[in-house]
Amino acid sequence: METAPPTDPVQLSYRDATDADVPALVELIESAYRGDSSRAGWTTEADILDGQRTDPEGVRQVIGAAGSKLLVVRRDDRIVACCQLEHRGDAAYFGMFAVRPGLQGGGLGRQVIAEAERLVRETWGVTEMHMTVISVREELIAWYERRGYRRTGRMTPFPYGDERFGVPRRDDLQFELLVKSLDR
Repeated sequence: METAPPTDPVQLSYRDATDADVPALVELIESAYRGDSSRAGWTTEADILDGQRTDPEGVRQVIGAAGSKLLVVRRDDRIVACCQLEHRGDAAYFGMFAVRPGLQGGGLGRQVIAEAERLVRETWGVTEMHMTVISVREELIAWYERRGYRRTGRMTPFPYGDERFGVPRRDDLQFELLVKSLDR
């Protein structure tokens, strides 16, 4: 006999990252985007980029930056997701979003992004959320569009030659700005 999936959202806790979280956050982010472990989820970049997605220094920079926070998401005392939030005037930037690969596709990402939007609207009073996504990531962009984000067509170049962002497997990578209005 089949049972219906639970209708209640997963109970999550949210807090700002600390330096003690850096190793676990690097592992989470890497597992969601790069290497074979990322293939367990659907957000993998393993087909377009080799190398690292981030490193301890990059995570520490986000934690320590003024007007920025790295939100840690926990369930059952385990880090299951994270995202960067940065205050940029009337907008907030949403980045470094990672959900543990085995938990992707079950609504966890929707919960995290909704909480991030609520948090920046209430904390910083911003009216828009911005993010950049590698433009060839059509499935991921479509997921964000279903959450109310719109493509702007504004592109910025991928940092070819800077291995801190990965080693490209193709020569057509660029970032597209996606924007969502957070007006109530």
